[in-house]
Amino acid sequence: MSDQINIRRRRLLGTTVAGLSLLELGLSGIANAQTADTKAGARVTSFDNLRQIDAGTLNVGYAEAGPQNGPVVILLHGWPYDIYSFAEVTPLLVAQGYRVIVPYLRGYGTTRFLSADTPRNGQQAVVAVDIVALMDALKIDKAIFGGFDWGARTVDVIAALWPERVKALVSVSGYLIGSQEANKTPLPPKAELAWWYQFYFTTDRGYAGYDKNRHDFNKLIWRLASPKWDFDDATFDRTAQSFDNPDHVAVVIHNYRWRLGLVQGESKYDALEARLAKGPTISLPTITMEGDANGAPHPEPAAYAKKFTGKYAHRNIGGGIGHNLPQEAPKAFADAIIDVARF
Repeated sequence: MSDQINIRRRRLLGTTVAGLSLLELGLSGIANAQTADTKAGARVTSFDNLRQIDAGTLNVGYAEAGPQNGPVVILLHGWPYDIYSFAEVTPLLVAQGYRVIVPYLRGYGTTRFLSADTPRNGQQAVVAVDIVALMDALKIDKAIFGGFDWGARTVDVIAALWPERVKALVSVSGYLIGSQEANKTPLPPKAELAWWYQFYFTTDRGYAGYDKNRHDFNKLIWRLASPKWDFDDATFDRTAQSFDNPDHVAVVIHNYRWRLGLVQGESKYDALEARLAKGPTISLPTITMEGDANGAPHPEPAAYAKKFTGKYAHRNIGGGIGHNLPQEAPKAFADAIIDVARF
């Protein structure tokens, strides 16, 4: 059984209450949908409560909205972001009759490990295993998936390894499945420079520095990854609470060190990683997306288009949209979810 846990409400300046009540929106887990002024960073929709459920090795915190019998959409965030990347996407999907699930990934928000003995592992396969376990716990057989950053990678992994669990997917920055072997190859200097934080995290100084300064560190990442997004302090601070998770630093550092082959994953996932290392294609209906002002490292669409062998489309989103595409362009992202479900 899942419980309800209350999350304190935040009032944010510069917002106005939407003209629809909670009942009119038909939401079960989201409230206070607020419509913004013209500044993108001031738009707000608040998840007023979260649910918790044991799933696999975790007790997962997640937001849920929409009718229980609606087609399921699972939305996955990345680093250093959280469920609020989808706060404005969610009511748009609920208005179309979807049941929306937005979980905190391991190491974020209210998600917790059930055992102190479980490795604080951040390798790509284990995050996907977490989400499949969540689907099992919620008795969801198949879902439409959408994600960006770590979330896009996880969506891709699930589609490649468990295609029977996926109806369709939206993946920002496309095909992000990787391997430790492939990551040994040096990149051009400009590309290596963009990964500065990955190299910082390989050091003891980087671990300590991120632990001590995670708020300011992640705010810097937001600005670098979305240089034209004029978000306000309240918008960032709402998400920054997720980084206070006791396992956040360990999971993040392991993720980036694992990518470079500096730490091992758990041996029980070796077979899954071996399959992923071959770069499997994805045959499910897919829309990939990219913002025109994404300041984070990302592949060019032409580099991954052939990885999607089913019905496929790519969308470039203009208007100064950066790395956190669902929060910066919620309507474009919601439209992609709705459209890919009709492919």
